[in-house]
Amino acid sequence: MERVKYSEKELVHTGEYLTPGGPMPRYATPITARENYLAMLKGEKPLWLPIYYDFRTFVPRIIPDNVARGFVIETNTLSREEMGGKDMFGVEWEYIDIAGGSMVKPGTPLLEDASEWKEKVKFPDIEAWDWEGCAARNEGKFLHTDRVTTMWMFTGLFERLISFMDFEGAAMALIDEDQKEDVHELFGRLCDLYIQIIVKYKQYFDLDVLYFHDDWGAQRAPFFSLDTCREMIVPYLKRITDYCHENGIFFEFHCCGKNELLVPAMIEAGVDVWAGQIMNDKKALHDQYGEKIVLGVDIDFPENPTDEQAAKAVADFLETYAGNMEKAPVYCCTLIMPQNVREQLYIQSRKMFNE
Repeated sequence: MERVKYSEKELVHTGEYLTPGGPMPRYATPITARENYLAMLKGEKPLWLPIYYDFRTFVPRIIPDNVARGFVIETNTLSREEMGGKDMFGVEWEYIDIAGGSMVKPGTPLLEDASEWKEKVKFPDIEAWDWEGCAARNEGKFLHTDRVTTMWMFTGLFERLISFMDFEGAAMALIDEDQKEDVHELFGRLCDLYIQIIVKYKQYFDLDVLYFHDDWGAQRAPFFSLDTCREMIVPYLKRITDYCHENGIFFEFHCCGKNELLVPAMIEAGVDVWAGQIMNDKKALHDQYGEKIVLGVDIDFPENPTDEQAAKAVADFLETYAGNMEKAPVYCCTLIMPQNVREQLYIQSRKMFNE
């Protein structure tokens, strides 16, 4: 990539991005946000530090799981009354307003034992979903923009097992010698389905990044050991990441919880990017694993920062994380940031990376 020096002319506003924190200006950047982020993932030094706003998140209505989880981001949005309901396997979810998301109605799990899955789990007919219509109504709005097309995939392997068995049953099935073989077979069959869906994602939506959702931990620790994760989940997650990589798709892992101990499993599974929650020691993880996985890291700034405070927060952030972007890249995953912080991230990283 050509190293283009920063010019103040780049701060000319050429439009707006809609973000969770409100509208953010689009700058006159030398290359698009998409080109910049993908260059980083390909092992090149970006022209500036990528941030969360560089993504165009796309979560289509045609996937029943997205409606059941109450999380659709596309032209045809959901009303509150539509959130929840049956997922692609017919499992009933209930949207919880205070949590801002859905959970399976507890107490009546589909499976009492993992051995029942072949009899009770009915796989969906994905050919019946309106792929062409969805692509047409989102073209140019959520698809093929100047930002990275990132598509969420609910629900991952362990979370899917929870949806079938409730949490206690799923956790036990991972370590119960009498159920483990059935879990292996179920996860293998789920991989087949997920890859079939990714084929459609690529064909109709030309995604850049698959954002795969599977929470592995709670606030203080993972739900299971590293050995259990390696045995029961990694082989199947790697099948999915391998398919993505073979087809020009990068893989970002949405995995909530204090999962520092499971990062080796993520790396072994081929995960490209993980933006874990703030209870994880990102600096220690970056020091130890930064050359093997891209970390999403948050920037720390005071509430309603002055311009001077914003500049200082950004300088500290870049000094901590961005000193070796070719070998240990990061992106800033802060969901909501003030405009002066965002602007300083752009200016300072443009200068740092190109002068």
